[in-house]
Formats: sequence, C-alpha cells, structure tokens
Amino acid sequence: MTESTIVSNASNLAKYLKLPQNGKVIAEYVWIDGSNGLRSKSKTLMKKVESLKDLPEWNFDGSSTEQAPGDNSDVYLRPVAYYPDPFRLGDNVLVMCETWGADGKPNKYNFRHDAALLFEAHASHEFWFGLEQEYTLLDFQGWPYGWPKNGFPAPQGPYYCGVGTGKVFCRDIVEAHYKACLYANINISGTNAEVMPAQWEYQVGPCSDIELGDQLWMSRFLLHRVAEEFGAKVTFAPKPIPGDWNGAGLHTNVSTKATREEGGMKAIEAAMEKLSKRQSEHMAVYGEDNRQRMTGAHETASYDKFTWGVANRGSSVRIPRETAAKGLGYFEDRRPASNGDPYQITGIIVETMCGKVDGADVVKKGAEAEHVQLEQEIVMNKP
Repeated sequence: MTESTIVSNASNLAKYLKLPQNGKVIAEYVWIDGSNGLRSKSKTLMKKVESLKDLPEWNFDGSSTEQAPGDNSDVYLRPVAYYPDPFRLGDNVLVMCETWGADGKPNKYNFRHDAALLFEAHASHEFWFGLEQEYTLLDFQGWPYGWPKNGFPAPQGPYYCGVGTGKVFCRDIVEAHYKACLYANINISGTNAEVMPAQWEYQVGPCSDIELGDQLWMSRFLLHRVAEEFGAKVTFAPKPIPGDWNGAGLHTNVSTKATREEGGMKAIEAAMEKLSKRQSEHMAVYGEDNRQRMTGAHETASYDKFTWGVANRGSSVRIPRETAAKGLGYFEDRRPASNGDPYQITGIIVETMCGKVDGADVVKKGAEAEHVQLEQEIVMNKP
C-alpha cells in the first residue's frame, strides 16, 4: 500500500464516519482466538449502551478460529467490558468478550475465567498490576520499518527513547495508538521507542484485578486497528529478528496491599521465595517462543533459572531501587514474553503468591508438555 493510497483511504473513511446512524449504535465484539490472536465482528444495537446488561450474548464460528470442531462449531461471546470506540466515535463501543461453549463451560482458550476466579478469591490482597507491552512494527513484506531491504541498520544504541530521522520509525502510528487508547479509557500510562529500531513499548496500568487483562487485550486490538490504517503489521514475537538484537517482553509490575505498606520489602522477599519454586509453571504460560528471547543476554535472565535482584535488568525479577530504598513498593517480573496472555500471567502470579483456587487452572491447555519438558531440563542442569 502506497502512502498516497493510505492518505486517500483515510480521507474517505473520515467522510463515512460523519454519516448519521439514525439513533442506532455499533458494538464491535472483540475476542481472543485459539492462536492467541484477536478477532472481532460488528453488531447493531437499538440504543446507547449504559451497562453490560445492554450487550447481548452473541456467537461465532469457532471452527474458523481454532476454538471448536466443524461439527459443533458454535462458540458464544459473553461481554465482560466495553469502551468508547475511537474509530467510529459517538455512542459506538468496543466490547471485550469471554468465549464459552454450548455446554455452559468456558472455551478451552478462555483464560480470563480462571484468572477472575483467582482474583475474586484473593481480593483481600488488593493486587495492582502494570504491564509494559513491547512490540515491533513491520512493513507489508514482514521486515522492520526503517531497516534496509534485505539488510540491517546500525547497531543498537541510539534508538532507545530516540528522537530524529534514522533513530525512530513510525512515530505517527505510535501517537495515533496513544490517542486511541486515551479516548477508549484505556489506562495507558506512557510510551517510548525501544532498543531495537522499529520496536516500541507502551505501558498499561496500574489496574486492579482482572481489569488489567481486559485493558491490555483491548489496547492490543487498538494497536492492530491503528496500524491497519497505515498499512503496517504489528508483531508481538519475543524475538522478531534473530541475532544481536533485543527481544520483546511484557514486563509485569506487581504490588499488593502488603508490599505497598510499611515493611513491604519483607512481603516482596516472601514473594520471591514462592516464585523461585514455580519457575517451570510460570515459564509454561509466559508466552510462546520465549526461550528464544530469554538467553541471559540483551537484558534477560536464563529461561530455566530464577533470579532476583535490586535494579538488575538481567534477573528474572527486578526490585526497583526506589522500592529497596523505601522498604516498600512493587517488583517487576521481567520473564513474560511480549506475546504472553495477560490473564494467564497475572493469574499465575496471584496463584503462586496466594494459593490455588478450585476450578481455576492457569497452567493448562497445551502448556503441560512444555512444563514437563522444562522440569526435566531443570533437573538435568542441577549441579
């Protein structure tokens, strides 16, 4: 897609957005498919949405999204949150949905359901989360924007938080996404260019409980939609370019009522002890192909070994220096990959710190094999 075509399409789209809707509202139902991607479809409603009760349950063909077999393909969409639509404007909304089967059970890729049970059971701990979403912008051929065709740019160094031509690429997409998130009431707290050219990061949070996962997923949807307007591709691959280039993570900042109060450092140290005992379970749900990223280089820890330290970006978990100095605050789990599911990530952290809950199994659905393999590797690598 050429630049002139993009400008022309944007102009035409602006004209259509101004057309009246005759009192009707468009709701864009968004859900997570069987490959950790996003899908959506539109529904016309007869009145403005005032609450979740105004959003009816819907369905889709799960055989086309890797979520159901063809002979029993109906999967149901249950709205769980809605946001103002920054593309259609007006009273139109974006709707985050859970996926459910006709048997009345959560679809096997519905990780939100299990995480919500954990948050509800451990509500007294008052968890706050903030996620740092890294991603890379690619051209239509799948090569990072600004990189020489079939070649590589100058080594990393000037790109992180950079300013100026040749240092940053696609700032227009980043700015548009930032504004779209703000309009949609996503608690986006900042953005910056990352270490690898054409790689960016934005932060969502702090949010409490299940709200963080809902907002992070919707922010990803908004990013894909904005990039679509510019003819760009978004990849959340944790190691988009092999070699001496930084990978992409989903660093997860965590605090509880206990860690934020006087003497909170002791609660953080207790959390580190618990996290150290479940390395394999966490890595099993911290994102696909994360082993390619977590090599111990490029500000990552080892994939199969848990470490923590103050201000150490090469450890599994970093304790901010300010937290250590004050003796209270939060910690940053640096292990999750950029393509990790925020429901699974936050869910297993709550489970590890506070205990399991009947009916909630965040290490499941295809993760068991990787979990067993990693357990075997850890045993083999013990001195």
